[in-house]
Amino acid sequence: MTEESFTLNISGMTCGACVASVEKVASKIDGVTEVSVNLQLNRAVVRLQSTLQFHETKAKVIAAIERSGFGAKESRGKPVLIDEAKSDLRRQGQKVSVALLLALPTLYLTMFADDMGGVNGVNKRLLFAFFTTLPVYFWSGREFHVRAWKSLRSGTANMDVLVHLGTTVAFIWSFLITFEPSLPFLPSVFSTATHVFFDGVVFIIGFVLLGNWMEAAAKLKATDAIHSLMEMQPKQARVITDESSGYSETRDVETVAVASLIKVLVGETIPLDGVLFQSKASIDESMMTGEPYPVRKADGDGVSAGTIVLDGTIFIRTTRPSEDTLLASIITLVEEAQMGKAPIQRLVDRIAAVFVPVVVVMALLAALFWWMYPDSSAYNPMATNAELAMMVLVSTLVIACPCALGLATPTALIVGTGVGAKNGLLIKGIEALENAHKTNTLVVDKTGTLTSGKPRVSHIEMFDCEVKEILGIAAALEEESTHPLATAIQTSWANVSSSRPEISGIETMPGLGMIGKYREAVVAIGNAELMDEVGVEINEEVEAKLALSAAKGVTLVLVSQGVRLLGWIEAKDRVRESSEKAIRHAKQMGYDVIMLTGDRQEAADTLAEKIGIDTVLAGVKPHEKAQHIMRLQAEGRSVAMVGDGINDAAALSAADVGIAMGAGSDIALDAADFVLLRNDLIDAVSSLSLGRSTMRRIRGNLGWAFVYNAIGIPLAMGAMLPFTGFLLPPAFAAAAMSLSSVSVVGNSLLLKWWSPLRE
Repeated sequence: MTEESFTLNISGMTCGACVASVEKVASKIDGVTEVSVNLQLNRAVVRLQSTLQFHETKAKVIAAIERSGFGAKESRGKPVLIDEAKSDLRRQGQKVSVALLLALPTLYLTMFADDMGGVNGVNKRLLFAFFTTLPVYFWSGREFHVRAWKSLRSGTANMDVLVHLGTTVAFIWSFLITFEPSLPFLPSVFSTATHVFFDGVVFIIGFVLLGNWMEAAAKLKATDAIHSLMEMQPKQARVITDESSGYSETRDVETVAVASLIKVLVGETIPLDGVLFQSKASIDESMMTGEPYPVRKADGDGVSAGTIVLDGTIFIRTTRPSEDTLLASIITLVEEAQMGKAPIQRLVDRIAAVFVPVVVVMALLAALFWWMYPDSSAYNPMATNAELAMMVLVSTLVIACPCALGLATPTALIVGTGVGAKNGLLIKGIEALENAHKTNTLVVDKTGTLTSGKPRVSHIEMFDCEVKEILGIAAALEEESTHPLATAIQTSWANVSSSRPEISGIETMPGLGMIGKYREAVVAIGNAELMDEVGVEINEEVEAKLALSAAKGVTLVLVSQGVRLLGWIEAKDRVRESSEKAIRHAKQMGYDVIMLTGDRQEAADTLAEKIGIDTVLAGVKPHEKAQHIMRLQAEGRSVAMVGDGINDAAALSAADVGIAMGAGSDIALDAADFVLLRNDLIDAVSSLSLGRSTMRRIRGNLGWAFVYNAIGIPLAMGAMLPFTGFLLPPAFAAAAMSLSSVSVVGNSLLLKWWSPLRE
């Protein structure tokens, strides 16, 4: 059954339990097949069965989420606007300011102030503390109380429930202690108790709000990369409406048709993908690829939206609509990657769904234990059993908020993918990162990966024929081929003649070469296997010459007519300057590097020795590359494959991590796990390094979050009280809870200082 999906911007989520709540209520709607919620992005992707009631079901999902205490708006493919996020941040800041400003006088009044007398039996000191607590509890903390009740009505529980229960219990207890002289019907426990928790209420709300505000600020900073990508493409373009006069008018980029001619002035950002038309200029592509130096472009060269013209007015013939530019594809790719969840994070979300009810039960049991404990005053002489029970209850409820668990994966994932996008390294999801972290074998294609992919004919070896004959047949056979060797042969033939021999019935022999018919004889160009296929015998003397030529590191293509070998064409491809450095870095990182190529063994060995590769698999046909990858996997290896994303699509898909160099082709985006905007092997190694760094942050975040809960909850429940007399006060519990979340976000933000190897 086909599916449709839509994306929602969700407001009000603060922890992993919130994520579980949204997923739970949305999943209950008939027709919903899957819900994926990202806390860091405040987004949810909902997949539905493709039915006629699509819009009706979507409305039901939004309504259900809103009933559970969260806001939900359809994003239409765009994240929360940065201005809206900044506005929310300012509102949160105001509430934090009020809470923390009133926290100090409240703390003084409840803990340090001298007796101020009374009013109708009510202690003035406690009365003033009550009044300083009111605005914090009812205004600053209002969002917690409202969302908590909505959550409970929907049958779920999240962090808001814990904060609401903790502060409400503390507030009501303190209110009853304060006004006990005016409320004679209260039980005796309130007349004997003197400890109030107004300071705890204010500090809990203040610290939780402060933590949320710091998280929101950090989350906004973490999403800088995606926002900056979205702002790179200009909203308007100068369209030439009359090419004869050069008259132009400004239009929105969404309305510019493909093949339109647009004008871009010096210093401006290119608005759409296209090719230069009767123009040349230096283009700054650093914001797309991370390449620090400008790239010189001439007539017919491709340019991308989001890059900047440095030294002249240019004209561009557009090749893609605004929604299909390379920049738009990158933004979509990054957004999809940032919505991913690691398997361990899915486990965390399931734990968070039951975490809050379990914590509430644990807090109640701990409070009951200390209330009923026969001699608790021996451990804490400053409090009665009831007061001690209240402290345990409130502290346990507050410290257990599962915020850090919910933020552990998405924060690191967003920063990692954002940093990668800024440097031209596109990560397609959390699975790619996890697999990159486990990779131990790096397989690299030769042509276009280790080399520039633009070979040139360096020598022609002939047997009883002329250059014009062998090169003409070769050029005619390769006329329809897009292989780099074919381009080299065509270029070489263009220096000889503008016409070609007429060859009929041209066929491609996969992995071998090309054949056709010329003057009633079969002509062929390709490898030794093809020669054998068409009946050409290669004696030992010729084979020795072939081996000698291949040992020079050149690529050989043999040409025949009938059963006669006309000779061969040698093509030399320039090794990329960074290839040797990339291989050295890969080895230092512990990867076993293997070259996979269709070239002869002698040529491949020469190149491998030059750049430092120890293992070579040569003579591999294109359709056999995936089989070699699977054979390596069968040996227990975790394999990353680097290729050009076109001829290597099957191998890229078969590898644990497929890395495609050059993102211009759609097949690269489909087949690979990492897509590199630059054709440079050093970026492939950098992408694996980024994968390792990001996964280390994710695992560190999760480890810290679990350790924090494992230590914090027992402390709040009074586990150390019998041994040390220490009990975690409610205000300290709130501070610790907020600090854990901020620590996780801060640890993830350290990834912003990661830099690729080329730097």
